[in-house]
Amino acid sequence: MAGRYEISDNGWALIEDIVSPPQRSGRPRRDDRQVLNGIFWILCSGAKWRDLPERYGPWKTVYDRFRQWRDDGTFEAILARLQLRLREDGLMDLDTWMIDSTSIRATRAASGGGKKGGQVEPVDHALGRSRGGLTTKIHMVCDRHGWPLTFTLSPGQDSDTRHFIPTLEEVQLPGTKGRPRKRCRFIVADKGYDSDPLRRYCGRHRMKPIIARRKMKRKPRPGAPRGFDKPRYRERNIIERCFGWIKELRRVCTRYDKLASSFRAMVCLACIDRCLRADFSDRT
Repeated sequence: MAGRYEISDNGWALIEDIVSPPQRSGRPRRDDRQVLNGIFWILCSGAKWRDLPERYGPWKTVYDRFRQWRDDGTFEAILARLQLRLREDGLMDLDTWMIDSTSIRATRAASGGGKKGGQVEPVDHALGRSRGGLTTKIHMVCDRHGWPLTFTLSPGQDSDTRHFIPTLEEVQLPGTKGRPRKRCRFIVADKGYDSDPLRRYCGRHRMKPIIARRKMKRKPRPGAPRGFDKPRYRERNIIERCFGWIKELRRVCTRYDKLASSFRAMVCLACIDRCLRADFSDRT
């Protein structure tokens, strides 16, 4: 029986080969499941690494393992495995996706990163000034059931339309056969994404944009475009609920990490936590 914040036995069975591959030589390492549970404790509680309970091992060991898994793509591999399982079990909608963004308030500690990023670290560390002060934006795509598909980060002052295409291009849904799924039939978004170039992009990739027009637009005339799917547009609150579930995890609802790569890893862990809520017990 897993404790609070800890991964269940069924969830661990799904990802054990990714997180804890067989060790053939060298000094025995601390139990990977115990360390991963410690990382989830940090994610959910929002506490500092030094405040990690002793039952998870030395905080420095857990933090170093977090950095290792962050840099070698382990968290992304776990999320891809869970998405594949959702797709295999028929729990994922491949026809209708939603896209939106949310702003995350950054603490003063998060602004202390170096001026130069690493090889893949943005120079601004995905931090910017907006109405709410120092913020980071999470741009996310989810399916019709609220399962997160992918996300990108940007400074808080960036517009949503600027990251519509880059975020959709990040979707890589693995399948048992063939290429990963990258497109859907319907993409639902709010008025903030009302842009003719974005509509043309969707048309080129055979996706139907379900995006309401802004009232300020007069060409073409304001109001819903021809063939606008109102019932499907009303389901857009699903991505709002997805953000609500993810932001219940305190390490995500407030940004404490200086590096964008570390905060991205925390958001990825939040998506993993969301996908682990699915009922896989009948197949594990």
